Amino acid sequence: MKALVVRLDSFGDVILAGPAVRAVAAHAGQVTLLCGPRGEPAARLLPGIDDVLVWDAPWEGVSPPAVAEAGLDTLVRRLRDHAYDTALILTSFHQSPLPTALLLRMAGIRNIGADSADYPGRLLDVRHRRVPGRHEAEAALDTAVAMGFTPPPGDDGRLRVLPAPDTVGLTGNGPYVVVHPGASAPARAWSPERCAEAVLALADAGHRVVVTGGPDETGLTRMVSGEVALDLGGRTEPRTLAGVLRNADAVVSGNTGPAHLAAAVATPVVSLFAPVVPADRWGPFGVPAVLLGDQFAKCAESRARHCPVPGHPCLDEVTAQDVVGAVRKLMEETA
Repeated sequence: MKALVVRLDSFGDVILAGPAVRAVAAHAGQVTLLCGPRGEPAARLLPGIDDVLVWDAPWEGVSPPAVAEAGLDTLVRRLRDHAYDTALILTSFHQSPLPTALLLRMAGIRNIGADSADYPGRLLDVRHRRVPGRHEAEAALDTAVAMGFTPPPGDDGRLRVLPAPDTVGLTGNGPYVVVHPGASAPARAWSPERCAEAVLALADAGHRVVVTGGPDETGLTRMVSGEVALDLGGRTEPRTLAGVLRNADAVVSGNTGPAHLAAAVATPVVSLFAPVVPADRWGPFGVPAVLLGDQFAKCAESRARHCPVPGHPCLDEVTAQDVVGAVRKLMEETA
């Protein structure tokens, strides 16, 4: 059986799809993941995937392409040529799978399943309805199970990625704490000043600190690292970042892809979690975690990309000492 799994969102969303992908792989001879450009690096980290197709959907992301430029006909032809037997569409709780389902039906895929609050007509063969408040990773796996893709024996349903490389050459020997100051949405990021204060406080508390960030965040990581932390900004592609996170005692991060990657390599997370999306659905999954941030702030569940409240109080009222205490708590719990 040739199976297609679709997850069109960002890096962290694709990481959260991992348990569902493994469940599909336990029953299919070949699994292809259709993802967006932002999710491709994560797709190539997931166990159970034989092939990755990348397509930029006009209904996903911050700057989606125009419909006329999205290559809908080309995508349908590609999917038809692959002759998939079945397809599982994974979406977040607030998204509809039906535009994707229509394209898959046009491509001749006979068995399509998804979680859908909307009436699907003839677009879905399996219409799953998620349990309210379910974590996104669990909801995705639930949808796979509804299609008959039960997890393989011994699979605990946690996040997982392919084995990471040895990164001691980057980080040096000895224990360390990672601080990841960036986030894909400004509303989900702790201020650079607060991050820098936390790096200093962690160093004063005796921790060696490693600061991570993408190629477009080198100015941020340089400022946050100061004179006391190792700055790896722009020096870690996704597999290397997985190795850096795996060897950390704890990771301090906002609600962004590397927090989910840390969970996938079983590293505890101090989560600076802005409540623009609910933590019970998007918090670090399956690992010890401490959640910092006012989860009842005015921005709660607004899905805002930019903080609508002056001063960003839900996160910036968190102090550097709060982070130091959270790291200490996690290390004591996991010792």
